[in-house]
Amino acid sequence: MSSACTIRPFAPPDADAVRRLLAANGWASRVESDEDFAATLKHAQLKLVAWDAEAACVAGFLGGFSDGVANGFISMVVVAASHRGRGIGRDLVRAAIGTDERITWVLRSREAVGGFYEALGFRRSEVAMERKGRH
Repeated sequence: MSSACTIRPFAPPDADAVRRLLAANGWASRVESDEDFAATLKHAQLKLVAWDAEAACVAGFLGGFSDGVANGFISMVVVAASHRGRGIGRDLVRAAIGTDERITWVLRSREAVGGFYEALGFRRSEVAMERKGRH
């Protein structure tokens, strides 16, 4: 099923809608302070929104970064509950990773959504390490 949303780069006028989307979908602790939210937007080199023109709303957001040569990291993929199951998350991830097969993309994923990422070509890794932060 097609998303019927346009995937495009984040623009400053999207900020309030993205913040509401994140807060409503499990990221409230990361966006409740103005400083944390501003830092999230400032430091996420890769920021994409899924714009639903018919509903005139931001239906999804992806944040991450890449060196453009060898490594990329997707830090968050969020789709509004009302828009799930339409391929929006898939379209956001595909737009982010592009077609350059030299780049290894990494992300953190809960078990519940592992199948989603596996369908996009991601595989569980035994080489990743993490130092968890507190939130």
